[in-house]
Amino acid sequence: MIDQDKKSSLKTFEKRVFSGVQPTGGLTLGNYLGAVKRFVEMQSKEYKTIYCVVDQHAITAWQNPTELKQNTRQIAAFFIAAGIDPNSSILFNQSAVAEHAQLAWVFNCVARMGWMQRMTQFKDKAGKNAQNAALGLFAYPALMAADILLYHATHVPVGDDQKQHLELTRDIAIKFNHDYDIDFFPVTEPVIGGTASRVMSLRDGTKKMSKSDPSDLSRINMSDDADTIFLKFKKARTDAEALPSEIDGLKDRPEAENLVTIYSALSEQSMDKTLQEVGGKQFSEFKPILAECAVEILSPISREMTRLMQNADEIDSILASGAKRAREIASPILEKTYDIVGMLKPK
Repeated sequence: MIDQDKKSSLKTFEKRVFSGVQPTGGLTLGNYLGAVKRFVEMQSKEYKTIYCVVDQHAITAWQNPTELKQNTRQIAAFFIAAGIDPNSSILFNQSAVAEHAQLAWVFNCVARMGWMQRMTQFKDKAGKNAQNAALGLFAYPALMAADILLYHATHVPVGDDQKQHLELTRDIAIKFNHDYDIDFFPVTEPVIGGTASRVMSLRDGTKKMSKSDPSDLSRINMSDDADTIFLKFKKARTDAEALPSEIDGLKDRPEAENLVTIYSALSEQSMDKTLQEVGGKQFSEFKPILAECAVEILSPISREMTRLMQNADEIDSILASGAKRAREIASPILEKTYDIVGMLKPK
């Protein structure tokens, strides 16, 4: 990675947030608390918020075409049902804005092979079979950088698993600016935090909640009904001790910490306040409280998602409108990028 010796000043750029979610199906409570809830919160602040269903990223692994279309709509429905206002934010699917792929090629020529080879996600996903991995999986971080910088996004909410990719985005911006002696791309700042930026499995508090876990009891699905949510929290793994009254008491108790974290995020309060409320309770008392809170928050989202998915034309119209608005920002930035690089504009 290069030194940040020529850093763009964020003061010269409008505050813009960009983030995206892959349409690979199987939405969980982790997707809501770790990502979309934070997106909604940022929508109400001083930022211009741009949210994307990153369908081009999804095809770094083979996708059933029919399912990909359905999953793309499902993510859009999830965003809207959770509180993303398509009139306040820009909501679209990545492939509808061709400038993403066009800028990604420029960044493929800016990024260095060594940078890409150090990406831990590629190593994890490719495993020992790296020579048979898709080129797109290797180049994925350059497209992610293009997603962000195409809108001169100044801030990106990220989880632990995306920090390295954002660092590469920053390096690409710095190197581009340095190579062409221009202060054009912002050095994007990560937005890290939130009470539940990482939601863990209900069966193993040391592992992230995942749709790919073979046990459905390990996760709360956004499609789960109230009875299922109560059952899953009832069966969630815990320990024999009562809940502590202070955070220090959660040390080396990953399952307990996970449930307290989930409740705190759902109820929008600090973990300190949660433990003041429930400290001393046994899990047999706390789990129904947690389940009731989850049902109250998640059920309206699930119902609205169902309604939207029954009205595909409504979702498609929202995404098309969002793509048009996205291109109004993206097109001039790509055009200026091409001019900086030295590409002729057709007359």
